[in-house]
Amino acid sequence: MIKLFGGRQEEPEQAPKTGFFDRMKQAVSRTRESLSSKIEGLVALTRTVDESTLAELETVLLTSDLGIQTTSRILDALRDRARRQAIEGGRQLRELLKAELRAILEAPLLEQPPEGKARAVAPASGTTVTFLVGVNGTGKTTSAGKLAAWYRAQNRTVMLCAADTFRAAAIEQLEVWASRSGVQIIKTRQGGDPAAVLYDAASSSKSHNIDELIVDTAGRLHTKTGLMDELEKMRRTVAKLIPGAPHQVLLVMDATTGQNGLQQARLFTQAAGVTGILLTKLDGTAKGGIAVAIAQEMHLPVRFVGVGEKMTDLLAFDPAAFVDSLLGE
Repeated sequence: MIKLFGGRQEEPEQAPKTGFFDRMKQAVSRTRESLSSKIEGLVALTRTVDESTLAELETVLLTSDLGIQTTSRILDALRDRARRQAIEGGRQLRELLKAELRAILEAPLLEQPPEGKARAVAPASGTTVTFLVGVNGTGKTTSAGKLAAWYRAQNRTVMLCAADTFRAAAIEQLEVWASRSGVQIIKTRQGGDPAAVLYDAASSSKSHNIDELIVDTAGRLHTKTGLMDELEKMRRTVAKLIPGAPHQVLLVMDATTGQNGLQQARLFTQAAGVTGILLTKLDGTAKGGIAVAIAQEMHLPVRFVGVGEKMTDLLAFDPAAFVDSLLGE
């Protein structure tokens, strides 16, 4: 097993001076152009909110990739409100829509997860272990590097574990990210045992009092029994060394796939014990509504969003800022 401790620890790239809200607003600009402009048109023309108005809103939400289930929930809530108390024009309709979107996004953070769903649990002390899982091409390895830089910015010590031993490029890529973010990395050769390299990483994290151990796993599908068994072996291995680990399992999803990636992700979570979502490429799609669909249909919180190519282009997800970025403050 090869252990690398990063050599000279470089200072990670500095985040842009623009505020969090501005960065989120820029990231969802394509979705906002599609969604907000249509909402604004609806708001401007609406004096009385009736069934015709809600039918138009339904079309707007579906084209932003909120999905049928999420859109139906929102419309049912608005219809219920309209029956109890009239909705006074388009401006109030927009505020009620924002409240519904925030409620959906916040629910997985506030409520107990449904039966069969896992919840992230931070340890009282010691190393927090995070697995990044998902299929190839979603940006797991890149996200591992960005997440390391994000924790560094929170003054946390970080170690990366290159447990994707099926792709040589993944190991090399993670080494580059480790160097850029100035964090430690433990790796092995291509084709090596992922559980063995994780064992070394967990042991080293404990002995060096590392705050965060981020594990990049091989891209896999829920139907690939061998790979899923390997992931389960990794879970057992790390739990023997660090109680409760992995404490967080983030499913890395590509926002540009929209609803097409949702079914695959839904099946994946059943097999991998996923506790949250890291949504990549949010800046590259007009389908940003998928974040709301994830919370509603998968009952999982969106924890982080990728908003660009730079190392600092990973944001901790904030439901209120996301909704305000889409529909205005």
